[in-house]
Amino acid sequence: MSAKRLKKNLLNLLPGFIWAIVILLLTGLPGTYFPEVHSFWDWLEPDKVIHLIIFGSLSYLIIWGFRDEYAYKNNRNKLIFNSMIAGVIYGGLTEILQETVFVGRDGNIYDFMANTLGVPLGILLFHLLFKKRVITN
Repeated sequence: MSAKRLKKNLLNLLPGFIWAIVILLLTGLPGTYFPEVHSFWDWLEPDKVIHLIIFGSLSYLIIWGFRDEYAYKNNRNKLIFNSMIAGVIYGGLTEILQETVFVGRDGNIYDFMANTLGVPLGILLFHLLFKKRVITN
């Protein structure tokens, strides 16, 4: 990859990086006013919808950063896979940090599940909005 193209990709990824920092700040805030989740069905509460949205947005912004490469059909699977892995790892990392580092926060498996479910939803949304720009080479 040329230096010019790398610079362009990094600039394209800037919204994703900024959003990742916002997520880290939000998940690090003391959460004494957030309800605790005690059962599987509680994950359907509004808190989990927020997790879906923020991690769906993150994965959307990550893959959007590579939109020029995504236009080439032979790059799509790799970009989708890498975006999903990055989103899931980051979702897990935020829960681990909540459990071990952030004061007043607790990591939660149901939050991680919502984070993980949001990732492919963001990628799917990107694909649905972007599918008209296809280059077959």
